[in-house]
Amino acid sequence: MQTKCVNKVVLVGNLGVDPETRFTPSGTQVTTASLATNETWNDRNGEQRRRTEWHRLVLWRRLAEVAGQYLKKGSKVRIEGRLQTRSWEDDRGQRHYVTEIVVGDLKLIDGAGGPGELDLLYGRGGHGRGGAENTDSLVSAGAMDEGADDEDDGLPF
Repeated sequence: MQTKCVNKVVLVGNLGVDPETRFTPSGTQVTTASLATNETWNDRNGEQRRRTEWHRLVLWRRLAEVAGQYLKKGSKVRIEGRLQTRSWEDDRGQRHYVTEIVVGDLKLIDGAGGPGELDLLYGRGGHGRGGAENTDSLVSAGAMDEGADDEDDGLPF
């Protein structure tokens, strides 16, 4: 019996900066953003502690377009994606590594105008406009954005 491998990340958090959209040399739209997730706990003395973890997001094609258009610093989102580590060499010949989350599904919990501003459902199980069960919004790339066909690994962003 062969064991199946899984590379899946699910996060809910807030964007730390406005998303930045670019185009690859082949014309594919790509948007990057940073997502903050918070963990809160009480230490031994009963004092509340908080730790923020930062995650680098990469969105391709239609998700890149939606993120660039509707997300801004502070937006609360739920993402599903996969971890990917890239490397590149700088001008001094030093190798650098970055681990990113390639987003496959994006739920806008509160867009620029609050919940319900965007009502789109794409990709896996999509029902078209108005298909979401509540006023929150979901954009799913499905197979369209999960492939690496047009990704340019040499881009250091």
